[in-house]
Amino acid sequence: MIKLQVIGNLGKDATVNNVNGKNVINFTVAHTEKFKDAQGNQKERTTWVDCAYWTDRTAITPYLKKGTQVYVEGTPDVRTYTKQDGTNGAALTLRIANVQLLGNRPQEGNTVMSSTNSGNYGKHETTSVTVQQPEQIGEPLEDLPF
Repeated sequence: MIKLQVIGNLGKDATVNNVNGKNVINFTVAHTEKFKDAQGNQKERTTWVDCAYWTDRTAITPYLKKGTQVYVEGTPDVRTYTKQDGTNGAALTLRIANVQLLGNRPQEGNTVMSSTNSGNYGKHETTSVTVQQPEQIGEPLEDLPF
């Protein structure tokens, strides 16, 4: 098994589609690498990854907005196709097993959300935790989530 891990920003808002009765969340992640060429000039190279997250737990979708920084891991695949100009192209696709939000804080505290898919459609795990800002912390919580 090959596992690919990517940290990057979403190129557009995620969409939920239904394929043969199963939910899939589709989104793209861009990773930009900065480097110096042989002449010492600063360069950037952006790699786009098309992501497909097959899950019945679609609650993470509203948080997958354009520009949000995410960590994703899963099984990679390269898809080849013919471009409009007749040349061959290739796209990196990733079947997501785990996604974690890293950026773009909401207005009311920080929400850290991650979702894991064990590879089997029957086993899924989603965790959502809202973290209060220090000035918002007051009385101890009576209902602890653990």
